[in-house]
Amino acid sequence: MKLPEDPHRDFPFYQGNPVPLTTAQWCWLIIMTGLAFALLIVPIPWPGGELGTFIPAILFPVIPLATLSWVSKGQAASLFGRVGFREVKLMILFALLNIAVTFVVGGIVQATLGAHANPAIAAANQLSPGGLAIFLSKTAVQLVGEEVLTIIPLLALMHWLVARAGMNRSRALLISWLATAVIFGLLHLPTYNWDFVQCVVIIGTARLVLSLAYIKTKNLWVSSGAHILNDTFLILINVLLSSLVPP
Repeated sequence: MKLPEDPHRDFPFYQGNPVPLTTAQWCWLIIMTGLAFALLIVPIPWPGGELGTFIPAILFPVIPLATLSWVSKGQAASLFGRVGFREVKLMILFALLNIAVTFVVGGIVQATLGAHANPAIAAANQLSPGGLAIFLSKTAVQLVGEEVLTIIPLLALMHWLVARAGMNRSRALLISWLATAVIFGLLHLPTYNWDFVQCVVIIGTARLVLSLAYIKTKNLWVSSGAHILNDTFLILINVLLSSLVPP
């Protein structure tokens, strides 16, 4: 199975371009990415009230990206690319694809095994318009972090499989794509009441689609944009439908 990719650009770092990273540096990068995720999910009483909730959301992408910039001598921007009409169009297309896949896969799992609602999305139904705007803004920042949380391990695994284990690039990419989707799904277990099937099948499948946006373009802005459009649509639809149900 060959994943769709733009032929003119390769993934950064996994084969020493633009700079090589040692195994120790990759491990440190993974550790700091995990720390950023821990700061997001651990109930820390951040100062600043409503605006203080932005602190862990901002640290989520900033900590691993700052670490990558440090170990790569300022080359963290290699994860990103330009944003023009084509990139915006791909954000929309991958968001629509992900919405369609999520409805189909989620509907099948819901009908056969049942599924749990995301409590954060459910809580959005009770927010004022201003509170909803703050929630969506914070979520957008957090979703960039989720892309970083996925793509850094994907590149690390590709580095190990290609540079260390001698695997061919196509097979290494396929394994990294599948493995990081499963890991991403498992990280959502506390959110969905430890429902293994829901997290691996529904969340993992959605992650596969979103990761394709990065694999296609090698541009984290594209996968982040698709992720933000996807989640914003689902949240707003949930809020709208909830408002139509009589109290």
